[in-house]
Amino acid sequence: MARYTGPKSKIARRFGEAILGPSKALARKNYAPGMHGKGKRSKVSEYAIQLKEKQKVKYTYGILERQFENLFHKAAVKEGITGENLLKMCEARLDNTVYRLGIAPTRRAARQLVIHKHIIVDGDVVNVPSYSLRPGQLVGVREKSKSLEVVSDSLASRSPKRFNWLEWDGVELVGKFTAYPERDQIPENFNEQAIVELYSK
Repeated sequence: MARYTGPKSKIARRFGEAILGPSKALARKNYAPGMHGKGKRSKVSEYAIQLKEKQKVKYTYGILERQFENLFHKAAVKEGITGENLLKMCEARLDNTVYRLGIAPTRRAARQLVIHKHIIVDGDVVNVPSYSLRPGQLVGVREKSKSLEVVSDSLASRSPKRFNWLEWDGVELVGKFTAYPERDQIPENFNEQAIVELYSK
């Protein structure tokens, strides 16, 4: 299975949240997609809830099934709470950090910037979106890419909201990944414990 490239509004309606970016369809059609979306909903099983939570995290961060499984196993052997470790590792991905810093308007756009070699880590070009950052590493825009319209537009409309685990230098266009975020610092509405229970079966 390749990465999801279908309608973003369909995914937003499935989860009841705009997880792939703002969606007007979610406000207009606040029910699930499909011909049975408005019908009486049958009782949802525990497994279905757990699977839905896993899919939500995968869609949010743009991670494939095998990648996600590998990430989970790494989180499981790491010291600490498995579910929280999993989200910390997702947040440490290069494409996600580029998005969080405001260099790109969406995670999809951030992924494109990384793949097309517009992003540097500690001064070197890194074109792997899943590259896992370590605390203290610097993430910036390549010198010849600083004039890119997508970068300048994104930075111009950059939200004043700051993330505690990131520092940003607006002059040099360089950010610093200072630490792995704590669970309460990650704004997304995830039930990571349900994912742990799913993999524990």
